[in-house]
Amino acid sequence: MSLSSNFNTGLREAGCDEAGRGCLAGPVFAAAVIFPYDYKNALLNDSKQLSHHQREQLREQIINDAVTYEVGEVSNQEIDSINILKASWLAMQRAVEKLQPQPEVLLIDGNRFKTTLNIPFHCIVKGDAKLLSIAAASILAKTYRDDFMNNLHHSFPYYGWDKNKGYPTKEHRTAIAKHGISPWHRKTFRLMPELELF
Repeated sequence: MSLSSNFNTGLREAGCDEAGRGCLAGPVFAAAVIFPYDYKNALLNDSKQLSHHQREQLREQIINDAVTYEVGEVSNQEIDSINILKASWLAMQRAVEKLQPQPEVLLIDGNRFKTTLNIPFHCIVKGDAKLLSIAAASILAKTYRDDFMNNLHHSFPYYGWDKNKGYPTKEHRTAIAKHGISPWHRKTFRLMPELELF
């Protein structure tokens, strides 16, 4: 099933989504994408439904086709300070703030959003499977974050971030038990099943 081009606000719409909320380590990333009105792309879908190869191909197409796009991030230290939900919203806000031209309305993946931006918004549950701009934002957020974690892997190879990208896999938690935490771990998260570190 193909995704919809627009939310039909009649305004310049930016789709927004994040990646990395459930990870034990690394920043949370978010992207904001504005497509031309009535944009079509039959291959574009929620990033979780795509292979790594498909996401990489679509990333280049999104970058080429978008009117504008931006990516924002919030560090693991900031996540520990304000919590992951607020950090996800802040990452989206940082991406939107950099957009030129600025959007007239935001389309947010999820059921809640808080921002200091003076831009109206709509929250759309499973929006990454409904609207092209949100699907594109999910792909950019995911691929940019994956690149970031792949680079970190070279400094901390024992955590397996080139494979798990910071998510709580058995390999990742076994490495935490053996090597302790890195400067990139989120200390307010349950890093081990029986242990919460603060």
